[in-house]
Amino acid sequence: MQTSEAEASSDRRRVEVSVAEQRLRVLEGQRELASFPVSTSKFGLGSEEGSHKTPLGEFEVGEKIGAGAALGTVFKGREPVGLYDPAEPVEEDLVLTRILWLNGLEEQNANTRDRYIYIHGTNQEGRLGRPASIGCIRMANRDVIQLFDLLEPGAPVSVIA
Repeated sequence: MQTSEAEASSDRRRVEVSVAEQRLRVLEGQRELASFPVSTSKFGLGSEEGSHKTPLGEFEVGEKIGAGAALGTVFKGREPVGLYDPAEPVEEDLVLTRILWLNGLEEQNANTRDRYIYIHGTNQEGRLGRPASIGCIRMANRDVIQLFDLLEPGAPVSVIA
């Protein structure tokens, strides 16, 4: 028995980010596989270049970066540069552990990749559950590893208000 393309795509793993709930869900068909607290932008929602806002709409995981990196690996320019030491906290919004680089699929968010909007681990886990990022979708470091392992490049991502 063959599965139609529509049925296959409806069963595909996808991500839904609710800005109102500050929560990311991984779905397969109608089944929720995982749910995590996140932090979207403290500057609000939008796609304007230089706005530091979280864009809304339909996206895909364009690239996965950091496979096998240690928990707390610091990335600069998407390259590992060391490990974060929680005993020496910094205010800077660090990109840690894993990166899922998003591609915007709609006219209003087509600049998402060029804006370097990621789903990534953070050094500010205590701020998860409320808007605190500078555009990206932040997650706890252990959670972003789990998410990274659940998704393939091309996985659909919806960010809804």
